[in-house]
Amino acid sequence: MTMIELNDDLQEQESSVISQLPEDQELIITGVEREPKQKYRYLISFGQHVLSIHEDIMIKYRMIKGNTFWKQELEEIVLSNEKQLGYVQALKYLERKARTSKEIQIRLKEKETSQEVIEDVLARLTREGLVNDAIYAQQWAEQRITSQRKGKAWVRQELRQKGVDKLLIAEALDGVSPDQEYQSALLMGRKKWNQTKGELLDKKRKTGSYLMRRGFSGEQVRRVLNQLIQEDELQDIDDDNFEDE
Repeated sequence: MTMIELNDDLQEQESSVISQLPEDQELIITGVEREPKQKYRYLISFGQHVLSIHEDIMIKYRMIKGNTFWKQELEEIVLSNEKQLGYVQALKYLERKARTSKEIQIRLKEKETSQEVIEDVLARLTREGLVNDAIYAQQWAEQRITSQRKGKAWVRQELRQKGVDKLLIAEALDGVSPDQEYQSALLMGRKKWNQTKGELLDKKRKTGSYLMRRGFSGEQVRRVLNQLIQEDELQDIDDDNFEDE
């Protein structure tokens, strides 16, 4: 059984246990034991009824043997437990690299996490500074343009796919100067230009198309081509138009 399947089973099990509890009497904890093979989780027994609760939640609500709870209180505890589980799952997803809010939302939905829990998890991660779409977009834009040599159009599309707000994308791209983008375009354009055989017209079309596919603007492409022609001390014989899509 995978971790996702196991977590789903735990949530279903807790909901089933809660539904079976009586409404009109206090429920006493008859046993507390660490859950085998499940780090930071404990089995809380109310007679024959057993809940699997995260350690943090167990401590927060003082779920120790002999303490009593009403069913309504346990429903709130189970919801808190689900939020803690969603938070832990999100932290694991963030271990390798930063993520956008949308990426975390998609990840938690794949684990059948409720929308209420997802919103709580995202709010907590935002408060703690672990998720910040504005900073993510700024760092992504700078890295992709200056290191990966992509144009702003390419980066804009990537950030859209990651669910970043349009305003944040615009601000992030504005943070990369036209000259930074041009230097990346020139580096990639020069490489393509030198690899391309044939007449000037062929070199221009192939290099220009290559740069456009990488997301550079028509203006940047024309500027790069003019520079490459000058470097080769060639006379331009054609006025190709590279327009932004």
